[in-house]
Amino acid sequence: MQPHFEYIQDALYCEGVALADIARGAGTPVYVYSAASILDRYHAYDEALVDFPHLICYAVKANSNLGVLRLLVTAGSGFDIVSGGELFRVLKAGGDPGKVVFSGVGKTADEIEYALESGIHGFNSESEPELALIDALASRRGVQARVSLRVNPDVDATTHPYISTGLREHKFGVDIREAEGMYVRARSFGNLLLEGVSCHIGSQLLNTGPLMQAFDKMVSLVERLRAIGVPIKSLDLGGGIGVAYQPGEKMPSIPDFVAQMREKIFGRGLHLMIEPGRSIVGEAGVLLSRVLYRKVNGEKQFVIVDAGMNDLIRPALYQSHHEIIPLRLDGRGTITADIVGPVCESGDFLARDREVADVLPGDFMAVCTAGAYGFVAASNYNSRPRAAEVLVHGDEWRIVRERESLEDLVRGE
Repeated sequence: MQPHFEYIQDALYCEGVALADIARGAGTPVYVYSAASILDRYHAYDEALVDFPHLICYAVKANSNLGVLRLLVTAGSGFDIVSGGELFRVLKAGGDPGKVVFSGVGKTADEIEYALESGIHGFNSESEPELALIDALASRRGVQARVSLRVNPDVDATTHPYISTGLREHKFGVDIREAEGMYVRARSFGNLLLEGVSCHIGSQLLNTGPLMQAFDKMVSLVERLRAIGVPIKSLDLGGGIGVAYQPGEKMPSIPDFVAQMREKIFGRGLHLMIEPGRSIVGEAGVLLSRVLYRKVNGEKQFVIVDAGMNDLIRPALYQSHHEIIPLRLDGRGTITADIVGPVCESGDFLARDREVADVLPGDFMAVCTAGAYGFVAASNYNSRPRAAEVLVHGDEWRIVRERESLEDLVRGE
């Protein structure tokens, strides 16, 4: 069971709130997030680095709800963004632009201008042409931009190919074999402060071995750059720690992971930056859905629910596993069925051939570990309004994003 989610007298609770009360009060489908779980994970990183120069930049792409961002702002978090829109959200949430790092392979001139105007901490740059653009735009403003080159360490993250980013064949970063030459050539850019190095090899890593391999390569690169006169002061080691999506999986210990990082850079005079996302919010959320119908085709059973692939695309896109559990334990036993949604696609499923509770129409179910890459990847496919989002604090809950209306679907058309 996810932290801060548990059955109490056969009813599923998030912190001190019965999830069935939220399902009835806010309607379904609805995303529900535990504030305590989010803060626990953030503080696990922060406290493990308490006596070490560091900046934790939460990866906004994992969950960009303003309520979630405001919660992290109050905890002192920085933010890793990959678009101008994410920067807008961070600023709307009260985030300190001086704690924002801008990553991403396709930054536009307008986005870079917006980031410079806002006074962000710096950029993780992914190419020489991008360095030249940042330099030109910074020169126009009469400022210097802090930049780290994102280096591709050519380490196999051994994760799903769509979320692996650390090999030469991937679009992200620059080849580690070319990095030193790029830093030397970048000295000609008068408006860049090239004081950092960054990397990120992928996400949902339950084995930290590849991350440690990448970190070793990055520390060696820092030493080589310093030897040729490049004054590297910070090392951004990205994110990537996975969470437990199914029975038998175990999330790596955050304190142990941080201790390994600290050991590798201890005494090297480096400011450490990390960009966790999924490991902070993934297990903090569930997607609640209501059973619409039961259906049998031959020997195949289907449970049709009101949440579809437009609400949570991960099972269809990544073939990912999410546990799906009832909001009430009623002793009816289990069935083997596909859990499917209303979207007109055969790929619209949340689970296939899964042993699940013997639910009936009107019952509520929770799709677990849905706090990361859930709502942020939702769409209006089939002209379906996007779900509401709820944040739970102790025994109180509030809607932090209203459910879209039919009018919202045609706004702007």
